[in-house]
Amino acid sequence: MLRQVIQFIFHSPRPIVKRLFLSFLSAVLLALPFRNPNLWLFAWFGFVPLFFAIKEQSKGKVFFLAYFTGVVFWLSAIYWLTNVTIAGYIILSSYLALYFGIFGSLLSFYSILNTQYSILFIPAAWACLEYIRAYLLTGFPWALLGYSQYQNLPVMQIADIGGAYAVSFLVIMVNTLIYNTARIAYRALSKSKIDLSPRFCLIPIFVLFLSIGYGFLRLNSIHNTQYPILKVSLVQPNIAQDIKWDPALKDKTLNKLFLLTEKAAQEEPGLIIWPETSVQDFLMIKKGNYYNPGYLSDFIAGLGRPFLTGIITVLTGNDYEALFFNSAVLFSGNGEVLERYDKLHLVPFGEYIPLRKKLPFIEKIVPIDDFSRGKEYTVFEPPAISQRLPVKFSTLICFEDVFGNLARNFAKRGARFLVNITNDAWFMDTAEPYQHLAASVFRAVENRVSVVRSANTGISCFIAPSGRIKSRVSDYKGKDTFVAGHLTDVVVCSSSGSIYTEYGDAPVFLCFIVLLSLMAYKARKAQI
Repeated sequence: MLRQVIQFIFHSPRPIVKRLFLSFLSAVLLALPFRNPNLWLFAWFGFVPLFFAIKEQSKGKVFFLAYFTGVVFWLSAIYWLTNVTIAGYIILSSYLALYFGIFGSLLSFYSILNTQYSILFIPAAWACLEYIRAYLLTGFPWALLGYSQYQNLPVMQIADIGGAYAVSFLVIMVNTLIYNTARIAYRALSKSKIDLSPRFCLIPIFVLFLSIGYGFLRLNSIHNTQYPILKVSLVQPNIAQDIKWDPALKDKTLNKLFLLTEKAAQEEPGLIIWPETSVQDFLMIKKGNYYNPGYLSDFIAGLGRPFLTGIITVLTGNDYEALFFNSAVLFSGNGEVLERYDKLHLVPFGEYIPLRKKLPFIEKIVPIDDFSRGKEYTVFEPPAISQRLPVKFSTLICFEDVFGNLARNFAKRGARFLVNITNDAWFMDTAEPYQHLAASVFRAVENRVSVVRSANTGISCFIAPSGRIKSRVSDYKGKDTFVAGHLTDVVVCSSSGSIYTEYGDAPVFLCFIVLLSLMAYKARKAQI
C-alpha cells in the first residue's frame, strides 16, 4: 500500500491534474489549523504535498502551483472577511498568495528542493517571506505558520527567543524532513540511487527535540517563578455591530455594559476593562483638558475602581481641524482621566485611506473619515488600591496585537502585562476571533508577560506568560464568542523580559543571511 501511494505521487498519466490535486491538498492541510485550532498537527506536514507537486518542474509551473496553493489557503483562512468586503477578500487573498508563489520560485530557481541545503534554505526562505509580509504595505502578519501552534505549549516556547517566526521555521523544517524522508524511502524501495544522505535528516530531528526540551524547561521555570499579582475584571458585552452605533439603542447598550460592570466590581478588582470603542460618545480634548461624557465619569466614580475603556477621542484646536483617535483611556476610581493611548497602527481602508490626497478617487470608493495615528508608546500605571503596589501595563487596540514588534516595544518600556481591547463583531461567528486570539497568545510568550483580552463579542480571556489560556468568558455550554459576560482573574505582573524582548527579530536577520549565502553559493556553483 505504501509503495502504491508513493508511486501515485511520483508517477501519473496526467501529471498536471495530480500536481494540482497535491497543491490543493497542501492548501487544505495548512488551512485546517486556522479553521479549527485543535487541528494544529496538520501544519507539520501540510507543505509536503506541495513539495511533491513542484518537484522537478519548470520555473513557471512551480510558481503557478505554489501560487494556486496560496490562493486556496488564503481564501479558506480569511473567509470571514466576506462579512465586511467581498472585493477586499478576493484582492487580499490574491496578494497574499504571491508569497507562496515567490516561495516556490526561490526553491525552483536555485534547484534547492532535492538537495541537502533544503534543510536550512526552505525554513529560512519561509521565515523571511513571513517577515516581509509583516511589514510590506503596512503589514499583514496574520495566520503566520507558527500561529497554528498556539495550543501546542511546549513547541511555542521558543517564541521568547525568535518570536512567532522561530516557530514557523521549526514547523516548515519538519515539513522538509518528512518530504526528504519520503523521497529517500521511495528511492530505496525502487532501488534507485539515493541522492541525499540520510544523516542530513538528523539535523531537523535534533532541532525539534531541542526545541521541545527547551519548551518543557521554560514551562516549568515560569510556573515556579513568583511575581506580583493584580486582580483584573474584564467585560464582554456582546453588542452586535449593526446596533453598536445606533443612537436609538444607546441607552440599551449602556445599561448592558453597566450591569455587567457592576457585577464585576463586586469582586473588588484593581482594574476594570471595557472593549474597544465601547461607548458611542466621544472624549473631547481641548487645550489639554478632557471633556468626557458625564454619565461615564459618574458611573466610574460610583464604582470607585481604576477603569480602562476603548473610546474615540477628538482633539480640537483653533488652528487645525479636529483630529480623531481610536484610543484607550485610563480613569481613576473617581472618574478622572489619568492617561490615554492613541492607536499607533491603523487599519488601512478601515480607519484611514492610504494616499487620500494623491488619489482622491479612492475616497469615493471607500467613503470613510480618517483616524489619526498615535505618537506615543503609552505605559499606564493605575493608582494602587489599599496596600497593593502600582503596576504598569500597555494596551494594544484591535489588531495591533498581531504585530510582535509593537508589543515588544511596550514591554521594553516597562509594561508588566499587556491588554488587548478589540471588537471582532464585524466578522460574525467565524474562525476570526480564534485566529486573532492566537496572536495574543504569542505576544504573551514572546515577552513573558500576561495578556488580558477584552473583546466586545469574544474572545475575552486571561493569558499567562507561558501562553496558557487561564480563563475565558463563556456560557454554560462553553461557547466563548457572541455571549455576554464578565470575568475576574489574577494577572501575573512579570518583569517583562526575554531574549525576544531585548533583541526582537534578530533571528530573522540570521535567516536572511543564511538565505542569501546559500543563494550566492548555488549561483556561483552553477557558473562553474
